[in-house]
Amino acid sequence: MLSGFEDLQLFTILLIIVAGFAAGWVDAVVGGGGLIMLPVMLMVPGITPVQALATNKMGSIFGTTTSSITFYRRVRPDLRTALPMALIALGGSFGGAVVAANLPQSVFKPIIVLALIAVALFTALKPNLGGETVLKHQGRRHYILACLIGAVIGFYDGLLGPGTGSFLVIALVSLMGYAFLEASAKAKIVNMATNAGALLFFLPHGSILWGLGLVVGAANMAGGYLGSRMAVQKGNRFIRIVFLLVVAVLIIKLGWDVIQENILRTR
Repeated sequence: MLSGFEDLQLFTILLIIVAGFAAGWVDAVVGGGGLIMLPVMLMVPGITPVQALATNKMGSIFGTTTSSITFYRRVRPDLRTALPMALIALGGSFGGAVVAANLPQSVFKPIIVLALIAVALFTALKPNLGGETVLKHQGRRHYILACLIGAVIGFYDGLLGPGTGSFLVIALVSLMGYAFLEASAKAKIVNMATNAGALLFFLPHGSILWGLGLVVGAANMAGGYLGSRMAVQKGNRFIRIVFLLVVAVLIIKLGWDVIQENILRTR
């Protein structure tokens, strides 16, 4: 039985560090680092899917916290929107994790693939989308919509997870009118909360491998710091390009999962 970091070979440790750094960088820019980290975690000998998910969440919270602080210091996102949204998302993520324990995730994957395709087409066909912040709603409607987005995407993160940061960014850009840079800054704060919500569910179950999680966390922090600095320096166009690339990879990965699951069911 895998007890933690001390049981791993050097190659596996190096692979985890590289994947953790890359996942932290991607998460900091547009989200979607779980696409990189989770498959590597599942390669660890003896690890269970629940342990991989829980340990990845622990590592990810280090990266999202680091990128949140970096973004805040340089972009100064409006916390009056971000903090209530994050608090609601934390509760949504906990609820999603509870449901995930009782429902097959394969039920939702085809819907997520279609949603991602729609997001990619919408973003690609609107080249000026997210170029600057032009808020679509004011006052109470603005905050209600922010909290609804936090609740829905927080629940999704606890239930499935892949592309949570990307969904947050596109929701903030398309539904609320933020530029990509400011949307990314707010998304990091909310994503940090969704990671915390899922961890609140996993902690009592003893699913986290602490030694491994700390290694992932350290690598994720480094990647998150570099990614957030690059995003701030290069601006909206850079984030938009990375966003489309990450969404394309998400579509391919989840689409392939759906195809494989259908093949297995027909055998």
